[in-house]
Amino acid sequence: MKSPEPSALPESTMKRTIDYDSTQWTELSSENGYVIDIKYATTDNFVKEAMYPCARLFLKPDAALALNRVRDKVKSESCRLKLFDGYRPRPVQYKLWEKVPNPDYVTNPAEGSMHNRGLAIDLTLTDMYGIELDMGTHYDFFGPEAHQDYTKLSPMILSRRQLLKSAMEAEGFQSIRTEWWHFFYTKSSSPLEDWQWPCK
Repeated sequence: MKSPEPSALPESTMKRTIDYDSTQWTELSSENGYVIDIKYATTDNFVKEAMYPCARLFLKPDAALALNRVRDKVKSESCRLKLFDGYRPRPVQYKLWEKVPNPDYVTNPAEGSMHNRGLAIDLTLTDMYGIELDMGTHYDFFGPEAHQDYTKLSPMILSRRQLLKSAMEAEGFQSIRTEWWHFFYTKSSSPLEDWQWPCK
């Protein structure tokens, strides 16, 4: 039987060109089973302007492997992970700080954030069709309702937040007090980075 022409092969079997250092970075995409919505590559974010030149998401390899395990865990609960932000070049951190110089919500770029190290991820849960589940607030909501310890929410929303938090913590991620969507990987270290990914 004649083999199919390369153009007829499923996309997942075709060789891809890697345009970054894969020893330092792992790209996460819909091909890995994630729902992707890179808010800072659009104007749909709290600064209302695009901070990234294109919508790609990277983490350090260890953090990416751990997140893949979280992805598999929540799938058993009929959920998927929707990713909003991962590695953030340090120059972008300066721009965000200029907009919101409040350390409760944006890390001072002089110190650098875990996003700038490729070890932090902003995410939420969706159903198996990729439709976002109600988590009580939208992403990047600045208010007490987004805090991890806020309890004036429905039992369903609280259980979803707990599912996300428990699954992340089980794989070495830690949450922060003010944002239910933000987690950083604690089992490896990385320097602050200025690298900007190329656009395809």
